[in-house]
Amino acid sequence: MSESRQKINWYPGHMAKAKRQLQEQLSRADVIVELCDARLPRASRNPDLIRMMRDKEHILVLQKSDLADEQETERWLSYFRSLGITCAAIDVNRQYKQVLRLITAKAEKKVAQARARGISKTVRAMVVGVPNVGKSTLINRLNGSVVARVSDRPGVTRSAQWVKVTPYLELMDSPGLLWPRLDDQNAAVRLSYIAAIRDDVQDVYALAVHLLDDMMEMKPEAVMERFHVQDSALRGDSLMEAVCRGRGFLLKGNETDTERGSRVVLDEFRAGKLGRLTLEKAPVPFARKEESHAEQPSGTPE
Repeated sequence: MSESRQKINWYPGHMAKAKRQLQEQLSRADVIVELCDARLPRASRNPDLIRMMRDKEHILVLQKSDLADEQETERWLSYFRSLGITCAAIDVNRQYKQVLRLITAKAEKKVAQARARGISKTVRAMVVGVPNVGKSTLINRLNGSVVARVSDRPGVTRSAQWVKVTPYLELMDSPGLLWPRLDDQNAAVRLSYIAAIRDDVQDVYALAVHLLDDMMEMKPEAVMERFHVQDSALRGDSLMEAVCRGRGFLLKGNETDTERGSRVVLDEFRAGKLGRLTLEKAPVPFARKEESHAEQPSGTPE
């Protein structure tokens, strides 16, 4: 990693308000659908949310699985299941109905209890997660039309809203939530890779350098092929220099255009142009499951 790692801390005022609203709505939800990014299954889980939903029926969805390494995703699923967590990995454009089936299964007991009393129960599922993991996109897919605003920037959804997707299912699209103290800077930087933290509040060059280093550790061949880098030992500023020269990002006097290089590195990772890539290795699954669904993944910031 480059030694010039920046200190990232971004917790805008609307998130504190959104957290209070979320806590108020929790009692109305039958099921919590938590989304994380399949490329960063640890860093993209908010420990505050994990604590808030501890006593609720919970589904963990690894979104954007089409951009993540398939084998590593399977290892993460095995790990989460060893904690007793109901989970699935999806490409939201093709596999969103898996989530609907999981919600139905989780709410089955409450629906049956209501039916026994002669009541047709409407199931309420709250969709939560950090910014930019695809909560609104999932709701729009399940609904079959655009009912929630979508953007590749964090902070677009600013308030909680219940959306009726079937006669007997309502989903709540909630604002993306970070936690107030990003003490684990590795997690904070990785959240920035997926645009969960806005680019305009940080050093984009330093962020792109860190991302290149991370990708070289996990899948060096993809970086070298995409950016025409010849030396697999390069890291930090030297690696960014090689990326810019490899792609022809040059200014007058043969100087490298590191501003352009930084933007391209981030944009192409986010768009999946380096192939299927997961930046976090899954821990070994726990052997015992009892009382485990309340546990956090090892290394999740507290």
